[in-house]
Amino acid sequence: MKEFLKRKNIIISAKRYGIDALGAMALGLFGSLLIATIFNAIGLIPALAFFKTIGEYGVKAAGCAMAVAIAYALQAPPLVLYSSALVGFIANDLGGAGGPLAVLIITVFAVEFGKMVSKETKVDILVTPFVTVFVGGGLSVLFAGYIGKLVSYVGTLISWAMLQQPFVMGLVVSVVVGIALTLPISSAAICAALGLSGMGGDVGLAMAGGAAVAGCCAHMVGFAVMSFRENRWGGLVSQGIGTSMLQMPNLVKNPRLWIPPVIASAVTGPLATCVFNMQMYGAAINSGMGTCGLLGPIGIVLGWFDGVYPRAVTWFDWLGLVLICFVIPAILSWTIALLLRRVGWIKENDLKLPD
Repeated sequence: MKEFLKRKNIIISAKRYGIDALGAMALGLFGSLLIATIFNAIGLIPALAFFKTIGEYGVKAAGCAMAVAIAYALQAPPLVLYSSALVGFIANDLGGAGGPLAVLIITVFAVEFGKMVSKETKVDILVTPFVTVFVGGGLSVLFAGYIGKLVSYVGTLISWAMLQQPFVMGLVVSVVVGIALTLPISSAAICAALGLSGMGGDVGLAMAGGAAVAGCCAHMVGFAVMSFRENRWGGLVSQGIGTSMLQMPNLVKNPRLWIPPVIASAVTGPLATCVFNMQMYGAAINSGMGTCGLLGPIGIVLGWFDGVYPRAVTWFDWLGLVLICFVIPAILSWTIALLLRRVGWIKENDLKLPD
């Protein structure tokens, strides 16, 4: 069996499914749901209404895009890759609130079973897509709805906890999602799977989404600013608008590098929930993007003008957005990192990015 799995390139590991597949799913979401949300926002301009038409189709394609991305990450053969699009559509549609999570779990099974039979028969063009879709479609019919219910229960719990203890939950969500952003896993996919957005009218999840944005921005802006001495402008841009994941090799060597951005996220999360009432009414995936392409703040702003936001937007909301996403994490991370440099916890070139 081990030899068979090796020959079929089926590697059962946390990295393959928890990092590679999850990260790819986020890219699939980005290429469909997230960009469609932006198109929908542009389509609110009367002269550009055709953007909204495109965006509406993009939303429908999210399940297909996620599944194909996951299959690609699992190095699926062509027929398995193409067949996974149908699997993703079914799983996402039947998964409801837990659509993205259902797509992730079910597509993994469908792809791996498809890989097992790929090129094993003379009628591969029939057998491989049949097995892939049968496994994925069957699992979707049997379990996608339950996955959706589970996610809705988790979302309800997060929402309830956020409304009961906005300070504590704002801190926890901000720190945890911020750390996930820097780790080699997908914070965007996690936020999408948990539905951290108020698009469905849930204020608690909207607050959780705002706290998640705060945490992600704190880590990206924090690492970008505190490593400016070593990496200059190129590092500022690549981490501040790209990804703080670039610091992972350095974090493995010196875990104390986590301290400034974690403290910054622990401050900005409660500020977002308790002071500025920053809420996410854009796509849930934006909650886990931080300043990557500025998509976290853009998601907040798009939610303000998409007809769902429950209150009028004022100058105080704009001020909070700028302070939470950029100014406060930059000042806090730089100041704390300076103190850690002076006590020797951060040494010269500890934050240097590889060439």
